[in-house]
Amino acid sequence: MPQPCQQLPVEDPQRFGAPGLHPRQRAWVEVDETAIEHNARALGRWLVPGSSLMAVVKADGYGHGAAPVARAAMAGGATSLGVATLQEGIELRQAGLKAPVLVMGNLIHPDELRSCLEWELMPTISGMREALLCQNLASGSGRSMALHLKLDTGMARLGVDWTDGVRLLQALHGLEAIHLAGIYSHLADADSPDPGGGGLTAVQQQRFESVLRGAVELGLPTGVRHLANSAGTLRCRQLHYDLVRVGLALYGQAPAEHLSHAVSLQPAMSVRARVCLIREVPAGVGVSYGHRYRTRRPTRLAVVTIGYADGVPRLLSNQLEVLFAGRRLAQVGAITMDQLLIDATEAPQLEVGSVVTLLGDDRGERISPQDWAQATGTIPWEIVCGFKHRLPRLHLGEAERDR
Repeated sequence: MPQPCQQLPVEDPQRFGAPGLHPRQRAWVEVDETAIEHNARALGRWLVPGSSLMAVVKADGYGHGAAPVARAAMAGGATSLGVATLQEGIELRQAGLKAPVLVMGNLIHPDELRSCLEWELMPTISGMREALLCQNLASGSGRSMALHLKLDTGMARLGVDWTDGVRLLQALHGLEAIHLAGIYSHLADADSPDPGGGGLTAVQQQRFESVLRGAVELGLPTGVRHLANSAGTLRCRQLHYDLVRVGLALYGQAPAEHLSHAVSLQPAMSVRARVCLIREVPAGVGVSYGHRYRTRRPTRLAVVTIGYADGVPRLLSNQLEVLFAGRRLAQVGAITMDQLLIDATEAPQLEVGSVVTLLGDDRGERISPQDWAQATGTIPWEIVCGFKHRLPRLHLGEAERDR
């Protein structure tokens, strides 16, 4: 007979998984802030002398929580922060963070750029139109406005075409209310193996260097020079320049397997959920929508309280595994909006209220975002950014992590 969902006793913290959670919480994301700090320090040691670390905390810190991640990264030595949108930058300021913040998206409206000035955020510009807007806004306020110029060296996305880079630098130099705090580009293929040392990354670096040389020849300031993302940072130290912009690696994930050995990284995210129902069924029973799975033997099915509306890809149906007590248990049937099912036949100690791990470590066994990405034909960035906000983020310090 099915066992009913029930409230678990508060006095049994081990049964609830992470400390401090409400006993009726169904699923959550754990973020290990000590791992973030460790990764920032490890990346800082990898950088060439004179280069500094920008912690990229866009998309709510890649789903980890922007402000807590930013604080942990700064404690680990990061000197600046990167976001994608104006609102993300404002939220960091509202959280009390004082570090330089670069808005890497393209802001096109005067009100957005005025907000950058008011909140002391550095916008990215890709052309003269936005530069003139910044000049007019800054002149009217009596203040100088710091910004970064982006070059398109091969991404074909944001940025002025690199062939026009020196010309735009000359024009910016004539705008008295603007302070050019930096110049940068973005690598399109740095995570690809490149044993010969050529390829697109080398071409992009050559184009970037061409603009930098032109600036030096004309005596034009550029501010800090930055080109490397996580993959570029781990790939080649000649890409470090004055600053690197690190996102995925900060969260303990290498952008590609061949880049995983450059720096010792600690994964910061775990995803856990509870079992709310267990049922015994005979062989031949169809499971979940469409009966895409049928039991092959008498089976102990456990209902786990997390689904695709929380960020578990439905494409993982019948491929996903979860961890419990250091062993892997198979997920069976179609993953649904709010629940999924696992075959707990070989785990008799799993019961209503038990916590299973979908991503992260359990007694030495680990499931990573790369595992999910490989199974679904996507990238680990999409996996970690995909967990919805109805999953609370539980930020763990060293004491909580080690319990």
